[in-house]
Amino acid sequence: MSEWRTWPALVVASVLTLVCAVVAGVAASSAAAEFTRGPSAAEVRQAAATEVAGRWQTWPAGRIFPPTLAYTGEQGGEEKASRVGISSKTDCKGAVDATLQAAVRTAGCRAILRATYLDALQGMVVTIGVAAFPDARSADAAEAALPQQGKPSPGLRALAFDGTVTDRFTAAARQAATLRQAGPYIVLTTVGQVDGRPARALGKQRPAMFSFTDDLSERVADALTVPSPLECGGKEAPC
Repeated sequence: MSEWRTWPALVVASVLTLVCAVVAGVAASSAAAEFTRGPSAAEVRQAAATEVAGRWQTWPAGRIFPPTLAYTGEQGGEEKASRVGISSKTDCKGAVDATLQAAVRTAGCRAILRATYLDALQGMVVTIGVAAFPDARSADAAEAALPQQGKPSPGLRALAFDGTVTDRFTAAARQAATLRQAGPYIVLTTVGQVDGRPARALGKQRPAMFSFTDDLSERVADALTVPSPLECGGKEAPC
């Protein structure tokens, strides 16, 4: 009789074992599906945004500031500005005038990279600055706090290189400026003439004289923010 009485207990134990096995199998299948599924659209967008925001660190300086930048000249033809040099300093404070330092710091400025170019005729010198922020919202906040009227001061500091035709490009020689927000970046320019003459010595300026700087900033901004194919799990996109 005792053998017959043990059957219900054995049946219950067997059923419980089977249930546990099924549950474990379902859990394992769910985990495997989670690990093997492709990235969601939101994950891809986030990975792409992270990659773009980090380009100021991951890209070589010569990729951000290529040896030449194309622009449209006053006569309508394509011309090229030539790079003179790239600054080794990237601190935000040292790249802009004192009255703007608090604004960029408050917005979360990570770095400001600068390079100087000459126009095709080598009569104009322009410093281009790339201000990097954590995201587009931070860059928007910084842009709203920066001067918008095209006046060079306060603004991006001129970057001159000793022993070149740019060595007279000082703060007083800045004559015009531009500002362009692109994703988590703000691209700034400041421009003057290679002889170092101050803006007040020019008299009435021709509007087209410095318009080529818009083209230069656009080239830099577009390259920095163009989407690139990403592979999740890689160094650039750990999604």
